[in-house]
Amino acid sequence: MSLSKILLYYTFTPIADPTAVMLWQRDLCESLGLKGRILISEHGINGTVGGDMAACKKYVRKTKDYPGFKDMEFKWSEGGAEDFPKLSVKVRDEIVAFGAAEELQVDEEGVVGGGAHLNPEEVHALVDKHGDDVVFFDGRNAMEAQIGKFRGAVVPDVDTTHDFIAELDSGKYDWMKDRPVVSYCTGGIRCEVLSALMKNRGFEEVYQLDGGIVRYGEKYGNKGLWEGSLYVFDGRMHTEFGEDYARLGHCVHCGEPNDVFVNCANEDTCRKQVLICENCVADPATAVCLDCAEPAGPAS
Repeated sequence: MSLSKILLYYTFTPIADPTAVMLWQRDLCESLGLKGRILISEHGINGTVGGDMAACKKYVRKTKDYPGFKDMEFKWSEGGAEDFPKLSVKVRDEIVAFGAAEELQVDEEGVVGGGAHLNPEEVHALVDKHGDDVVFFDGRNAMEAQIGKFRGAVVPDVDTTHDFIAELDSGKYDWMKDRPVVSYCTGGIRCEVLSALMKNRGFEEVYQLDGGIVRYGEKYGNKGLWEGSLYVFDGRMHTEFGEDYARLGHCVHCGEPNDVFVNCANEDTCRKQVLICENCVADPATAVCLDCAEPAGPAS
């Protein structure tokens, strides 16, 4: 029985011909039997693919043949091709959709003007030095933070990355502009862009967690500043850093601890993912999000 793995990777580097890189990557993945999702733009590449371990290793070797990708770091995770419905390789204006393609600048060293990278140990050193003045700023969709986040983190009110610019421009986070801010996200890619957008808007001391929550969890498990489960964008839906994790999520209907998102059963008009436990999913009345739920009748 062969072993399977999931690869997560990205790099910001100028790409002169994104379409040519897209065609090469699609052919490479198809030849190796890999499934997943890859986005390519003039700013770089962002991918998550899964398949046989030997195929994944060959994919890494072949991908690093491209000059701009030779130093790209690949994270290995549990799973395989079965965790993805298909292979999707596309060219986009951005490899992370903030709606900031014109604002983002990239050179051979990566994003220009982004926050300083801190590894997990350096994050702890920053907190030891500045204590509660350090602000952890969640660079993910607010939904993801329902099941896991850094202790005391600020979670912006965003449904997608497209919402971040309006959030930052709203003024509600101006109190953070003269404090040390550690931005974080799943694997680090969203913070590459977010930290640059923050610095462009006057946030003075902005950092980004190098390698994201994934690398932090690998280092400290559930013994550090991270609490709960990590939302992931594949068939697993969530992952943990050991069995001793805190369950932060709760079913929206009955309140039972729950870290599994499901699609609202009202598929015709609603596409929300919501925390609903197995018992409530089994009942049509509670298999939907709160917005789609029938209002309770008057008490008898």
